[in-house]
Amino acid sequence: MGFKCGIVGLPNVGKSTLFNALTETQAAQAANYPFCTIEPNIGNVAVPDARLDKLAEIAGSQKIIPTQLAFVDIAGLVRGASKGEGLGNQFLGNIREVDAIVHVLRCFENDDIQHVENKVDPVADADTVETELLLADLESLEKRVPAFAKKATGGDKEAKAAAAVLGQALDLLRDGKPARLTEPKDPEEERILAQAQLLTTKPILYVCNVDEASAAQGNGFSNAVFAKAKAEGAQAVIVSAAIESELVGMEADERLMFLEEMGLHETGLARVIRAGYELLHLITFFTVGPKEARAWTVHKGASAPEAAGEIHSDFQKGFIRAETIAFDDYVALGGEAKAREAGKLRAEGKAYVVQDGDVMHFLHS
Repeated sequence: MGFKCGIVGLPNVGKSTLFNALTETQAAQAANYPFCTIEPNIGNVAVPDARLDKLAEIAGSQKIIPTQLAFVDIAGLVRGASKGEGLGNQFLGNIREVDAIVHVLRCFENDDIQHVENKVDPVADADTVETELLLADLESLEKRVPAFAKKATGGDKEAKAAAAVLGQALDLLRDGKPARLTEPKDPEEERILAQAQLLTTKPILYVCNVDEASAAQGNGFSNAVFAKAKAEGAQAVIVSAAIESELVGMEADERLMFLEEMGLHETGLARVIRAGYELLHLITFFTVGPKEARAWTVHKGASAPEAAGEIHSDFQKGFIRAETIAFDDYVALGGEAKAREAGKLRAEGKAYVVQDGDVMHFLHS
C-alpha cells in the first residue's frame, strides 16, 4: 500500500516542475503560463529508505524493491474555482481522489515568472486555495445536511448519524474552519465523514518552493508559511524545485556531492515523503530473503494480519503467526539466523501491532 498525494497550488508556483523533479520524468509539461497542466499527471515514485539497502546487504538479496508513493499533478486553481472559474470543477474533482494534499507555495521572487495575483505572498496564496475548497464543501453540505435531517425525523438511524456529524462539519465551514476539525464520536460517524469526501478533511502538507540560495535555511516567505502550518497543526517542508530539477539524471555520488555543496543533506523528495508519512500516520515493515528485500507500507496501528494482507489477501485470511525481528536487532546481529539464536526473533499472533522497521515473515494456512 502506498498513498496518493495531490500536488496543488495556484498557477505558476512550480507544481509541474516539482512533479517532474520528484518523479524524475518529464511527464508534466512545465511552462510559464497558467493551466499548463490540464489532465492530472500521475507519477509513481520509489520511497527512499536506507534501511532497505542495509537489510539487502546483510541478507545478500538479489533484488531490492522499495515501496511506492503516487504523486498527482493537478491543474492550477484560481479564485472562483468553487464556482467553476478556470478549471475549477476539474480541479476540485481531482482533489477528491487523493489521500493528502501537497500544497505548493511560491516562496521566491522572480520577475521573469508571472504570478497569477501579480504579487508573491504564499500565505495569501494558501488562503485563496483553502477558501475555494471550503466554499465547495460548504455548498455540498448545505444541500446534504437538510436532506439527512429530514430522513432522520422518520426514524432513519443512519440518516440521524449523518445529520449529526455532517451538521457539525457544516457549522465549522460556516465559521470559516476546515471540516477536518470535526470530531466524530464513534466509528460509524468516522465512516460517514470519510464517505462524504469533503475536500477540507484532507490532510495538508505545505511545500515552500524557494530559490536555490534559500534551500538550506529558508527565507522570510517560507518562515511565514511555517508559522501558518504550526498554527494549524499542519506540516511544512522547504524544497527548491530548481535544485530538484538539477538532481535529475545525476549519479548517486554526484548527487550527494551537489547536495553538500548546497548545504543540504537529503533531496526534497526525501523530505516530502517523510512529512507525508507522518501526515498520514504510515509506517514501513520489511520482508527480507536471498531473492529480494522489500519494503511495505501500512497505517500506524495495523495488526500483523493486516500487514500480511498487504502482501496477499490469502495471507491475511489464513494468518497463523508472524516471525518478527526489530530492524536494529537484525542489523546488530547480522541477519535472521543470528537473531534467532539470540532470541530476538519473536513469534507474534493476530493481536500484534506492527512497529516501524519490523522485519517480518508470515506463516499462513
